[in-house]
Amino acid sequence: MTTESTATAEALFDLGALGDAFIRDPYPVYARLRARGPVHRVRIPEGAEAWLVVGYEAGRALLADQRLSKSWQSASPSLGLSKVSSGTNMLGSDAPTHTRLRKLVAREFTPRRMEQLAPRIQEMTDRLLDSMTAGPVRSADLVKALSFPLPMAVICELLGVPSLDRQAFREWSNIAVSSLDAEARGRASAAMTDYLAGLIAQKRAAPGDDLMSALIHTSDDDGDQLSPDELSGMAWLLLVAGHETTVNLISNGVLSLLTHPGQLDLLRADFGLIDNAVEETLRYEGPVETPTYRFTTEPIEVAGSVIPGGGELVLVAMADCDRDPARFPDGDRFDITRDARGHVAFGHGIHYCLGAPLARIEARIALRSLLERCPELRLDIEPADLSWRTGMLIRGPESLPVAW
Repeated sequence: MTTESTATAEALFDLGALGDAFIRDPYPVYARLRARGPVHRVRIPEGAEAWLVVGYEAGRALLADQRLSKSWQSASPSLGLSKVSSGTNMLGSDAPTHTRLRKLVAREFTPRRMEQLAPRIQEMTDRLLDSMTAGPVRSADLVKALSFPLPMAVICELLGVPSLDRQAFREWSNIAVSSLDAEARGRASAAMTDYLAGLIAQKRAAPGDDLMSALIHTSDDDGDQLSPDELSGMAWLLLVAGHETTVNLISNGVLSLLTHPGQLDLLRADFGLIDNAVEETLRYEGPVETPTYRFTTEPIEVAGSVIPGGGELVLVAMADCDRDPARFPDGDRFDITRDARGHVAFGHGIHYCLGAPLARIEARIALRSLLERCPELRLDIEPADLSWRTGMLIRGPESLPVAW
């Protein structure tokens, strides 16, 4: 390893010290780091030290590298981090546990099954837009009116938990995945865990024709079933991941279109571009900035820099991977006609997002329906005045004022 690459890897860069400017627009920071090399020692806004990997080639490779563990048992105690999610789930486990858990639920999330939900998702979308556009007021917070309630309604119906206290769950979820306050994250996680235990108990007592009931009773050909701890973890993952990413995919898609009027005009002129517009949103302003934590199980060399073993925290800047000009020319330009295939907004490797087909369908229906219903849709706030989600996991505006 060269002296230069050693310095690049070991110099600590404090991302938290950059404040709101980094939260609003992290892309220039990532680009400057990428120009120096793919591996950087950083302090994240949550306070922990980590190894940040930028650039498409290095990032994509590490997302699939199973020398990086997703299990919290692999994390070094010196990091001072605590697990947020309850139970054992796919996102926090390695093979073979991950393989087993994913096998038990993958059959419920095939693209064909998800596409069968499209008519129902359209009905939900139409109802939400009816409410948003009713009455004399021609403005709304799109997050509250559409981006949040649609994915939450879809995942609740899919799981069979219509009685979910959605506002409370939204607040807990926001804090658990975005707050920089470790104690607040812990309280929110504990509240969600207790709440989910009650939902699971209700579903055991009165099973229905839904995914939660299927998860309680499902088994593979060998009779394998989810344990109570695994069931709690799976419910947590499906409810949180099942709405958080899609909320911000919809919001980011609308924001990107409204701030790029030429691209908006192209889409209005040809809604055949809607699927490509969703893919370009995922690439350009994806809802996940960096994935959930990975920990080293042995030293890993990346382009001449060595990331030590022993449970070091590694974050792949997926937001930067998808703007790397080496993979996507002119990557900072939003262009719904480009070929955005190959982006890593849903991850890569064995942890590729199981709900990707559902998120794409929801975003496609929400964006098209909104633009057809509100042909004069516009932002009702200066983009620079938007407040963004904190932390480095979820990327999206906390609210999105629009008018029509």
